[in-house]
Amino acid sequence: MNSKTNQATTKSGVNYFLDGFSLIKTKGLRRFVFIPLMINLVIFASVIYFAIGQLESAFAWVSGQLPEYLSWLNFILWPLAVITLLVVLSFLFSSVMNWIAAPFNGLLAEKVEQYLTGKDLNTGTTADLIKDLPRILGREWIKLKYYLPRAIICLILFWIPFIGQTFAPIIWFLFSAWMMAIQYCDYPFDNHKVTFPDMKFALNQTKGTSFSFGAAVTLFSMIPIVNFIVMPVAICGATAMWVDKYREAYKHPEIAPE
Repeated sequence: MNSKTNQATTKSGVNYFLDGFSLIKTKGLRRFVFIPLMINLVIFASVIYFAIGQLESAFAWVSGQLPEYLSWLNFILWPLAVITLLVVLSFLFSSVMNWIAAPFNGLLAEKVEQYLTGKDLNTGTTADLIKDLPRILGREWIKLKYYLPRAIICLILFWIPFIGQTFAPIIWFLFSAWMMAIQYCDYPFDNHKVTFPDMKFALNQTKGTSFSFGAAVTLFSMIPIVNFIVMPVAICGATAMWVDKYREAYKHPEIAPE
């Protein structure tokens, strides 16, 4: 076994995620990062602009209701409201943007794989990509169906005495990490038409790497503004992980997970 294979074997999911920061700056890949990133920024900025306007109206009304001696509360409530708005919208958009940018995310994963392997995936033209949109969006729907019932169960745990204060936050973080691994590793797997169950099985076989990758994505997604670039970074990192750990098996179906 050569040194490159040894390095890939011992590499953690966190390392793969951090590799994504270098890959998004690579010449030839930047334009494929730019499209989903700009879609994200334009939509997010538009919603923020609208939401800030609504907050201003709300605070104008609140100021009119407050007695003079409590007017100082505006200086505390306004920044708190803005920070809360940014955090909530950041989490909301990380989900919505996965749908809007799904075709571009698959294309980015394809180009990263080509860059890392030096081999063309031959996935077709832009017209073929448009024809493939129903299947791509269908894959996002499969992930959503997998996510929702498990997320609801995890959220219910927060309402159970003792468990809600002790174990529920840990369970939620682990579940989020697992879902982040599924969400972003799915793009290179899907480019090779690997089924969703097979993709989950493969990630299960490398749980340590999968969970550490997903944990890194989850933690960076919690940082407002920084989370704008988490999506392309995670796709690049997940594709690098695919190339090192899974690609060879699926090039030879007889050794791929059953």
